[in-house]
Amino acid sequence: MKENKMGVKPIPSLILGMSLPVIFSMLVQAMYNVVDSIFVSRVGEEALTAVSLAFPIQLIVIAAFVGLSTGISSAVSRKLGAKNHSAAVQVAEHGVFIGIILYVLVAIVGFILASVFFQNFTDNLLVINNASTYIRIVTMFSFGAILSHSATSVLQGTGDMIKPMFAQLIGAIINIILDPILIFGWFGLPAMGVKGAAIATVIAQIIAMIYVWILLYKGNSIIKPSIKDFKLDAHIIGQILLVGIPSALMQGLASIMLAVMNLILSSFGDSAIAIMGVYFRVQSMVFMPIFGLAIGTMPVIGYNYGAKNKDRMKKAIKFSVIVAVCFMSLCFVVFQVFASNLISIFSPTEEMLSIGVKAFKTISLIFPLVGITIILSTAFQGLGKAYYSLIISFIRQLVILLPAAYFLSKQGSIEYVWYAFIIAEIIGVSVAVFTFVFTFRKSVHGWE
Repeated sequence: MKENKMGVKPIPSLILGMSLPVIFSMLVQAMYNVVDSIFVSRVGEEALTAVSLAFPIQLIVIAAFVGLSTGISSAVSRKLGAKNHSAAVQVAEHGVFIGIILYVLVAIVGFILASVFFQNFTDNLLVINNASTYIRIVTMFSFGAILSHSATSVLQGTGDMIKPMFAQLIGAIINIILDPILIFGWFGLPAMGVKGAAIATVIAQIIAMIYVWILLYKGNSIIKPSIKDFKLDAHIIGQILLVGIPSALMQGLASIMLAVMNLILSSFGDSAIAIMGVYFRVQSMVFMPIFGLAIGTMPVIGYNYGAKNKDRMKKAIKFSVIVAVCFMSLCFVVFQVFASNLISIFSPTEEMLSIGVKAFKTISLIFPLVGITIILSTAFQGLGKAYYSLIISFIRQLVILLPAAYFLSKQGSIEYVWYAFIIAEIIGVSVAVFTFVFTFRKSVHGWE
């Protein structure tokens, strides 16, 4: 095999070249989540509240395929760095096997939770019915999202970021086109409201899945999974899950955090829940570029970890942290200056706007710190030590954020709740930096 670009190309151009396609595709993905909410908000505040309540369960689906993708991509890049091509192919094959199992579990969990989950947040039957319908559709047809990300993670693990970008772009464009058609009933179709938004999402995911698997088999990918040659290997499954499970649980913590946060905010009314949903969708537009940068960086770290090239690992991490902090600082300024404009896109009531402006301005104070945390969490995954990322995320979101938010909510004003995010992120980034320095030195100890 010829030398992979991840082992020889200059770090800045390598990471930017690998990250920019991912950043672009993830921005488009984040945009269609925002567009979903924009269209749904035109139906009414109750519809927007329903989608906001459904978001924590939707994050379970996201956690499933993000965890699987991270495990596959990290393992593939490390195998290629160690010049073991056949093992990298086996990783891809086992990734598909795990993906099928994950789909079944997600579908079952979504079906069960949809019937009972939303009754804990509101007694508005329209909100409950809309949220339940949305989640049932998204989870029952989640095989499109999970299997498409299985394929894209294989490509990303080899250093190919262009094909995954086009696959995600196709899905996003289809979703954006179908949203108004199905939500409002254009071209003679019935107006389906929230249900239409869910259907548009799963159709787009399934088409993206078909496209990326055709690319994987018919294109020039250096890894082509084979069902005929597949033999179940517990060791390979363990290698994928060792990174994938902590990553999935880390994403799942966001679901728990948001669900409990909605419970805390429910004492302030449905508008508070709606604005929390709006914030997380707008936040995704900010965070997705950094996640894209992290995804582009992780194979570089994994490859050079497999190749025992300490200097390139350090350069990759340092470069990505600097880029992340600069970008998130710019986003902080945008949120401070244009908070009202950002919220107004979602047709807010006066109460929503009043709550939202303060929330946006307060939470965005910690954006630069978030950039550091995201990159270091991904660096742990590249080293095959994703459980550290999970521990740090657990501390930030469950140990610090939720208790602080609950305590501050009892002080009589919703404005105090937003300061819990600042407290949690300061502690989280401190733990992340200390843990990473210790782990990195231990991981490379004894290398030349």
